[in-house]
Amino acid sequence: MGQDVGRRAIVLGGSVAGLLAARVLAESFDEVLVVDRDELTGVTTPRRGAPQGRHVHGLLARGQQILEELFPSFTAGAIAAGIPTGDLGELRWFFGSGRLQPATTGLTCVSATRPVLESHVRARVAALPNVTLVERTDILGITTSRDAAQVTGARIHRRGADRPEEIEAELVIDATGRGSRTPVWLEELGYGRPDEDRVKINVSYTTRIYRLRDESVLNGDLSINPVAVPDAPRGAFLSRIEDGKLVVSLYGVLGDSAPTDPEGFLAFAKSLRVPDIHDVLQVADPLTDAAAYRYLASIRRRYERLTRFPGGYLVLGDAACSFNPLYGQGMTVAAIEAITLRDHLAAGAPDAAAFHRAIAKVIDVCWDMAVSGDLGYAGVEGIRTAKIRIGNAYLGKLHAAATRDGELTRRFMRVAGLVDPPAAIMRPSTMLRVLRNANAGARVTPPAAAGGEDVQGARAA
Repeated sequence: MGQDVGRRAIVLGGSVAGLLAARVLAESFDEVLVVDRDELTGVTTPRRGAPQGRHVHGLLARGQQILEELFPSFTAGAIAAGIPTGDLGELRWFFGSGRLQPATTGLTCVSATRPVLESHVRARVAALPNVTLVERTDILGITTSRDAAQVTGARIHRRGADRPEEIEAELVIDATGRGSRTPVWLEELGYGRPDEDRVKINVSYTTRIYRLRDESVLNGDLSINPVAVPDAPRGAFLSRIEDGKLVVSLYGVLGDSAPTDPEGFLAFAKSLRVPDIHDVLQVADPLTDAAAYRYLASIRRRYERLTRFPGGYLVLGDAACSFNPLYGQGMTVAAIEAITLRDHLAAGAPDAAAFHRAIAKVIDVCWDMAVSGDLGYAGVEGIRTAKIRIGNAYLGKLHAAATRDGELTRRFMRVAGLVDPPAAIMRPSTMLRVLRNANAGARVTPPAAAGGEDVQGARAA
């Protein structure tokens, strides 16, 4: 538990990042306000403030562990509400043409749509006696002391109110996502804008929700994921979700996209390197029209590099770094940042510079993984260092070997799930397994059961 830090904290933004920040702040402040322009209470459908909410979202294993830590029995509650779950290593994964050998990892995949998962988190946060959701409210800016050295609150305008109002707080957190206005506000206050790193990937998602007529086509699997790779840059995610439905997101990179008309959607699914998604769609009935979403570039704002920053103000979640959604890192990174915030609150009022340096270390791990993956595509602009080239080549070998060796699937999924650090798949024992199994004629190793290594693992941080 954090110590008593202050009377009020304000969280700008009611997404998963904002909600998890509010959960942690509730341990240290008498009152926590979560301000968002959308209606929040009882909402289980996509919000205007989260246009990506219609598409498949991944809560990585470390994110699920943190939700369980912050909200005891969260996963059991999700299962009771009809949300399917499964083992991350037992999903139907394809990297290229071959399926990774299934392996029991002990890591839980919570298979819910983003709005439904968010609604479960929101309900747990809203139930806290000192947290208030301030809905349908526009965020106009932050207020500061006369010398702008300290943020003192926020200016908001509740929908339907005659005039804006100012709310005082000892701590304000920006969790408003990639459209964050903090760089502009800092500049207006006389501070510098943070440096920005950008990687243009131009990913497009097209998504429909279905209901199966024949369950046998899934063979009991929770999810089918033919992942795009540089020599096959189209991919898809198919997941069982709540209420017995399926969600299917087809995607392309570097401007490629699946059409939204039924015939074009099916043709794109048929063009994938493996037929599994197309086979499922032949025995499924669409429940929605196809919806498209385009993500142009990953953006990282380097707040940790600023030499001046106002006190009483922090930035986290997509407002600090927005990742390529193909890697499913966003919600889990926000969860790790919330744990980082709790650690800082344990020592009292958090220092902005120290906090931003701390979450930069969290972001570093995921940013390097995502950027290295993006730079595997020849059309992505960026510097391909020897480390990136060698790492991508090794990862390709690992994926090939994991089609024959379930233990490699297990180890890879622990890293991809942000439970183990990337160095874990570079250990000599893992490299030997990769070399032994990567060649086409290698001996097949049966899928491994979980064991040997600690199932909970280390934090990605």
